[in-house]
Amino acid sequence: MGASRSSRAAQKAKTRTALVDAARALLEAGRQPTLQDIADHAGISRATSYRYYSDVTVLYQEAALSGVVSGVEALKAEIALARPEAWDERIELLVVRIVDMILAHEVLFRSYLHTHIIGEESKVRGKRRRDWLYESLAPDLAFLPTELAERVLHSLSLLTGVETVIVARDVCDLDDSGVRDLCRWTTRAILKAALEDAGLNVGGHPNTRAP
Repeated sequence: MGASRSSRAAQKAKTRTALVDAARALLEAGRQPTLQDIADHAGISRATSYRYYSDVTVLYQEAALSGVVSGVEALKAEIALARPEAWDERIELLVVRIVDMILAHEVLFRSYLHTHIIGEESKVRGKRRRDWLYESLAPDLAFLPTELAERVLHSLSLLTGVETVIVARDVCDLDDSGVRDLCRWTTRAILKAALEDAGLNVGGHPNTRAP
């Protein structure tokens, strides 16, 4: 009986994953699929799909979150391998790579934002970003006063979400290269301001290059 229960659980997990993957593929293709579209793409009956996801919006959320999480994990691995020597170059690389990730999965990020903007999870959505930035950047900002380091983290949080890409594209009419250059320039301006507020000239911290 235990083996049978385990097998059923594994099959449910497999079905759920197939539906999430199908929804993600259709969203990344720029579609707004119905539950029937997703079921057909996954090769699963609509009745079975409905038992798992009676609300297609919930499926959108899980598909978008799946793409976001996989993108962040891949980014973590990349940054760990390619860490420039200078602290400001490391921070700039992180910001640019995050922006690249968002641009590569823009449809998913926009869908994720849309489905969470009025949901209860909207209260914690941004906290994940802040916590991950703190984990990644805290060692490089340790030489700054705590309050100033926090301000840098808050400022960089503004640059590392799909909201930035939406403004850059929809308001400023920038292409991918323009979005990337704007975020790189803004990162340098933030770090330069942090050095000035800390009473340090450019070069006042080891391994610092001019913004």
